[in-house]
Amino acid sequence: MRDINLKATEHFEAVARLGSVTRAAEELMVSPSAVSQQIRQIEAQLGVKLFRREKQRLILTLDGDRLFQTATEAFAALRNARDAIARQREARNVILRVSPSFGVRWLGPRLPGFLARHGDWNIRVDATPDFSAFEAEAVDFDLRYGNGGWKGLNVFPILHDHVLPVVSPAYLAELEATAPGDPVAQLANARLVDSVKALTRWDMWLARQRITLPRLSLPLRFDRSSMSIEMARQGFGIALESTALCLPDLQSGALVPLSRDFDVLVSEAYWFVSPPQHMNRRIVRLFSEWLTAEGRAHDAASEALLTGLGCRLRDQGPEDHSALSVDQ
Repeated sequence: MRDINLKATEHFEAVARLGSVTRAAEELMVSPSAVSQQIRQIEAQLGVKLFRREKQRLILTLDGDRLFQTATEAFAALRNARDAIARQREARNVILRVSPSFGVRWLGPRLPGFLARHGDWNIRVDATPDFSAFEAEAVDFDLRYGNGGWKGLNVFPILHDHVLPVVSPAYLAELEATAPGDPVAQLANARLVDSVKALTRWDMWLARQRITLPRLSLPLRFDRSSMSIEMARQGFGIALESTALCLPDLQSGALVPLSRDFDVLVSEAYWFVSPPQHMNRRIVRLFSEWLTAEGRAHDAASEALLTGLGCRLRDQGPEDHSALSVDQ
């Protein structure tokens, strides 16, 4: 048997629920003859009679009652789902996607402050390194790590990378003992922690600092920057990281710059990304404005701390990493 005709089933359910072809036609905004035709079609498909007439009244047969009980529950569930989806889109709900490390170390600590002012909002955060397929997923926007340039989407920067080698004070003391006053030699002697999905990795950073090491060894590699930062905090090596994720550790002194001799490389790295039409939702616009303000405040705090520590900031040109799906 072919799959059941949903249009004919919808017409049948309306007639059975309302007890009248005419009233069903009014609800469905079609003619009574169209309703009757759909009833005949589903009866022909099933090979049974669904109604019998008694004194100008339509009475469900046993088969008709069995189909009606199932159909009315199914269509009621569909209508409820439709209404819930419509309410959700109009309510104060927002769904966003963010990479895991950025979600935990940057966005997460800021959300309570936002919710304290907007307690009636519902926020869903999907922490994943995968970018949203907006045409197929119910996601309002992404916070993406990369160099921008995603075509066909509304894209603007939220936060900069300020990249530098960071190390625990205890491990820095060990390195200083091996090569006093020589940070390049200290690098050569150190365990370098590699964040394999970062935009600026050790080979690029060394080239931009015009440093050549006798041998580039990366004994610790992680696909989450949060893990690289933790390894550096524990004194297992030097992590090449951004203040976007490790600013609190630098502020507390749990991590320190390896040396003021090396420039801090600065670039736009975190982006608000959404289909243009999603900006028509007021909640999305307000959230994007809040994110932008938080990003500016964080960038200002990063620069104030770094310059206060005597570090030099240097803008670096963009690299073509816009197609990468990365966690940073």
